[in-house]
Amino acid sequence: MAKGGVGTSAEEVEVRIAVIGGGPGGLYFSALARRHGIAREITVWERNAPSETFGFGVVLSDQALDAIELADPALLPAMRPMLARWDDIDVHYRGTAFTAGGNGFAAMSRTGLLTVLQRRCAELGVPVRYGSEITDVDALAAGHDVVVAADGVNSPSRARYAETFRPTVQTGRCRYIWLGTDLALDSFKFYVVDTPGGAVQVHAYPDSGQSSTLIVELSEDAWRAAGFADAAAAQLPPGESDERSIGIIAELCKDILDGHELSGNNSRWLRFPTVRCETWRHRNVVLLGDAAHTAHFSIGSGTKLAMDDASALAGSLREQPDAEAALAAYEAARRPAVGSLQRAARASREWFEGIDRYTHQHPQQFAVNLLTRSRRVSYAGMRRRDPGFVARAERWFARAAGGRPGPPMLQPCTLGGLELANRVVVAPGEARPVRDGVPGDLHLVHLGGAALRGAGLMLAGPVAVSAEGAAATGGAGLYTGEQAAEWRRIARFVHANSRAKIGVQLGYYGPDGAAVPLADLQRAFAAAARRAAAVFDLLELDWADDRRLSPLPSPPAGEPGGNGGAPRDRLRYPLGVLDAIRAEWPAERPVSVRISPAGRYPGGDGADALAETANELAARGATAVHVTSGTRAGGDVYADRIRNQAGRRSGFAVIAEGSISAADVDTIVLAGHADLCVVDRQAEDSLRPAPCGTPDQSLLKEPS
Repeated sequence: MAKGGVGTSAEEVEVRIAVIGGGPGGLYFSALARRHGIAREITVWERNAPSETFGFGVVLSDQALDAIELADPALLPAMRPMLARWDDIDVHYRGTAFTAGGNGFAAMSRTGLLTVLQRRCAELGVPVRYGSEITDVDALAAGHDVVVAADGVNSPSRARYAETFRPTVQTGRCRYIWLGTDLALDSFKFYVVDTPGGAVQVHAYPDSGQSSTLIVELSEDAWRAAGFADAAAAQLPPGESDERSIGIIAELCKDILDGHELSGNNSRWLRFPTVRCETWRHRNVVLLGDAAHTAHFSIGSGTKLAMDDASALAGSLREQPDAEAALAAYEAARRPAVGSLQRAARASREWFEGIDRYTHQHPQQFAVNLLTRSRRVSYAGMRRRDPGFVARAERWFARAAGGRPGPPMLQPCTLGGLELANRVVVAPGEARPVRDGVPGDLHLVHLGGAALRGAGLMLAGPVAVSAEGAAATGGAGLYTGEQAAEWRRIARFVHANSRAKIGVQLGYYGPDGAAVPLADLQRAFAAAARRAAAVFDLLELDWADDRRLSPLPSPPAGEPGGNGGAPRDRLRYPLGVLDAIRAEWPAERPVSVRISPAGRYPGGDGADALAETANELAARGATAVHVTSGTRAGGDVYADRIRNQAGRRSGFAVIAEGSISAADVDTIVLAGHADLCVVDRQAEDSLRPAPCGTPDQSLLKEPS
């Protein structure tokens, strides 16, 4: 910034900047701001001594190191001798080890990074006032043009202006502890240690040529079962580590440590706090790094986030005409990237919090599941990074599915007695107009064309079970002989000209479903099932769009049309309809039930209720549950809850739906989140049409 204008040269301008916090984010910002002549005066206040730091190694990707070199070429040469680099991520699980390469990361000790940044600030003439704790942010702000609050996750500055920043802090369910060891690892390693109380997770990586960082994480139940509740001191003096817990961990991890020592540095059990703020600015005070936001350690380094903030803030101050515009530009530039990373971090944190759901998986699938847990790493991304790892996973999945090696979405799948050529499901939706609920040529073109695109299963629907039940959609039905005859014509075309199987999605879509007696509804569904048995390969009972049939609770409590109560009580009515269908539908053919938990369990919650619902469905003869969600975030989250909590029983499948692309299918089925996926409309267009009369040719494009 220049006086009244943009600061485009290295000439110092009449601006005073105060930085609260001498961690990596605060020091890096100060060095960049000084280097670019952004301010006449930049001063850092740090409450600790220069040699006093907590923590162990900090992780930086190759891209992060490139960005540091671009921002200040003097830094990377000083950092390089201290860096421990790796390309591989190893997953150690139940006596197996799977390695995925091509990742490109490095780490160094936090102490080493601070030393480099402290020296750089000294070279550039930035004073750092160690042992100086700011207790009056208002006074500091009054005497400076900009105050950068890089004062950590428990930021006093954020607390002082909480009414403006409006922070929220969500605390994770797992316990974790940071430790160090003199074991020099050669790559990033995930270890899963089985204990009677549950899995203990060890995140380990080298931070120098002689040492490594270990983060030990486990659920509350596992933590207590392992004896940590008894060992952990209620209150530890500042800077003191929980040595009794470290001793227990050393014994649990003795095979990992191989005779090496564990050490602490202010190490005690914590729960991860995810910090979010409505804004990062209060007048001339701006938050940076953990003070503004946090992202779970399993997805990346808080240090890297803070340094990215610092670079963006320095750039905005250099480019904008005044401080107010610069702080606004900084927040606008960084919020999208931080929000994306926090979403990935939440997915990763929740995966580790629920790791016991996945310990039944084959080690190869478990490794894929772990590596893709954040949804930032896809099957295609893994294949680009390490083709050999993906090829081994493909071979395992193909053997388990009884297919030939190739992309997971192209592997066969069995639903009851129905053999599907691949894992892709297409549900093209309603084709209109219709007369008296009778599908016509438009349906033949619409559904037949979709079948020719190569999916293993096509779902026709929504199809009403009665004239009253079609009132809301005015669409096709299956309650007359004429309707059944037209559906038979469409099904014959699908079977004659594609490898696709065709299913029908039956429901009662009338506005007065709640007023229909159960016996009448059962008769309507049973009659539709009899007609469907002469036409379709699969029958799907649609519970997603009918409050009367849905067994899931409708919030808020007491809302008209809601159906509170225990899951088993709520299931009584819809299961009666399922029983009526099963009595008329051939036993060897599959029945699926479609549910929509997204509106009732936001964020993928409600796992226990979903699991109980799925278990009841399987017990009553359902072959699959079709879990639909309106967002990509929930496209396989809800399906995953069922698949890995209730869907482990043999012969029970889970179908995921929710803005899923064709490329997503490979990741979802290979990681074991679902068995089949309904692809979205755009993904349908990426499927390769086949000429009529060539049902045996491979119809799906290879993913790029």
